[in-house]
Amino acid sequence: MLCRRPSAVLRPFIDLVWATNGVSQAPLGAMRELVLPTGAMHVVLRLGGEPLRIFADIDERDGFSVGSSILGGVRAAPYCKSIADPAPTVGAMLRPGAVELLSWAPARVLAGAHTRLEDLWRRADLAELRERLEATADGERRLTVLETFFARRLPRVRGVHPLVAHALARFRASFSVTHVVKESGYSHRHLAHTFDEAIGMTPKIYGRLLRFGRVLDRLNASPGASLADIAAAEAYADQAHMSRDFKAFAGVTPGRYRRIAPASPRHVPI
Repeated sequence: MLCRRPSAVLRPFIDLVWATNGVSQAPLGAMRELVLPTGAMHVVLRLGGEPLRIFADIDERDGFSVGSSILGGVRAAPYCKSIADPAPTVGAMLRPGAVELLSWAPARVLAGAHTRLEDLWRRADLAELRERLEATADGERRLTVLETFFARRLPRVRGVHPLVAHALARFRASFSVTHVVKESGYSHRHLAHTFDEAIGMTPKIYGRLLRFGRVLDRLNASPGASLADIAAAEAYADQAHMSRDFKAFAGVTPGRYRRIAPASPRHVPI
C-alpha cells in the first residue's frame, strides 16, 4: 500500500491519502476481514473488480454490495468486508470534523453506514474523477488526481467549528468530557450536540474510541506486555473492563487479536 500525508492545503481536512495495486496482503485463505473503527470518515474508490461487499457479521453467508465509490461514516464498531476479490483502490481518511469536504449532511447522518458517493456528489464530478483515476496505473499520480479533486472543493468548506476543534485537541490529550465542558463555558448538552453534528458520535464514545486506539498501539508496539499492565496504563478499572471495551470496538478480544497478529493494525483477517 502507498500511503502519505496530503498536500499542505488539504492537511487541515485530510489525515492521509492511500492507494493499493489490487494485490492482496491477507494471509492465504482469508476471505473476509474485520475493519476496526478509527473515529474518522473514509473515502474509498475501487477501480476494478466487484463492488465492495460487506456482511452483517462474520458468519453471514452472502452479504450485500455497497458500491465501488463509497463514504465510510464514523462508527463505533467494526464491520466485516469481503477481501476475496482485491482491486486497485484509492482512498482518503478525513480528519474529524471535516465532513463539509464531502457533504452538507451532518456527520451524525452519515455515521455507522456506507454511503454511495453518487448520493453525495454531482454524478458528473464523480464520473470525471473515476475516469481520471482509471486513466493511470501509477499510484502516486492517482493520489495527485484525488487531492486535486478535493482541493477544488475547498472554497465551500468553512473549517472545523472552534468548539469542536478545542474538544478534539483536549480529548486527544486524555482530558475528560466534564473537564472540556467546564473549559468551554457551554452546557454539556450543547457541547454534545455540536460535537455529534460535526464528528458523528458523542464525546463520550469518541473518548472511548481514542483509548481503544491507544490500546491497539500498545498491543502492536509491545507484543510481550501483559494485558493487565496495558489496562492499568490506560486507566481502565481492570483487565476485564478493557477486554469488554476492546471487543465492542474490535469484534475480537485482545488475546485473540494478538494471536491473529494482523499485518495492518485495523484490518483483522478472518
